Amino acid sequence: MRLVTFSVAGGPPRPGALIVDAGLVADLTAAGYTDSLEAIIAGIPLAGRPEAYPCHKLKDVRLHAPLSNPPRIFAIGLNYRDHAAESKMALPPVPVVFFKMPAAIIGPGESIVLPRDTAEPDYEAELAFVIGKGGYRIPASEWRSHVYGYTIINDVSARDVQRATSQWSLAKSFPTFCPMGPAIVPAAQVSDPHELDISLSINGEVLQSSNTRQLVFKVPDLIAYISSITPLLPGDIVSTGTPGGVGMGRNPQRWLRPGDTVTVTLQGLGSLVNPVVAE
Repeated sequence: MRLVTFSVAGGPPRPGALIVDAGLVADLTAAGYTDSLEAIIAGIPLAGRPEAYPCHKLKDVRLHAPLSNPPRIFAIGLNYRDHAAESKMALPPVPVVFFKMPAAIIGPGESIVLPRDTAEPDYEAELAFVIGKGGYRIPASEWRSHVYGYTIINDVSARDVQRATSQWSLAKSFPTFCPMGPAIVPAAQVSDPHELDISLSINGEVLQSSNTRQLVFKVPDLIAYISSITPLLPGDIVSTGTPGGVGMGRNPQRWLRPGDTVTVTLQGLGSLVNPVVAE
């Protein structure tokens, strides 16, 4: 089972449970939940088996970003050794943390819109985790009790805007610059988030291919570090960084172009597919 946000026939988004093997999406509003996944993530357990709820065929629904308005999206820079090398930057002694704004979130199948403000729009395949139980100064050893689940993020970045300042958040927060999804996979279904193949392709050409074992700062490190400064909240998202192979580091450089189709795939989490269009 994976948690999704979906709609049917142009109706409002609602929380659902994707039953992968059956190709069905169970409507969780029938279980008394409200109009989002936040209540479930905050600790209200699912009642009964999702198969017992009213279900729709997956082909008949539209999937949205699992979370459209999380409290915060923490993003981590230079967190794979090969990406730091291609960026010509030293490995950081502590995690490099910046924010992506929730207004940048889009879901699977939605278009990444390239703004007129940048000539260097780039892609970044990333594993993200969602906080279930919040906390302040969480010991690294207790990380598992605070992770609700995992999803995929494409950390789309305007590199020329990013280089213009030491602060990265705005360059990574243009509208549509945070594709997310297609689902949240509960943590219990991911035995080790540090042993997952991760890849990104454009129009079928693989440009990033790695494994999360290459992370410099792993999930326990990130939880301990961020929560030592600010309390983590239920629904917070932490996107753990990207491996080598981004457009900025290639020769010749490979920027996103209108007409591209970008696919991010993470082992056990599925694939996030988004077309690219001009503003």
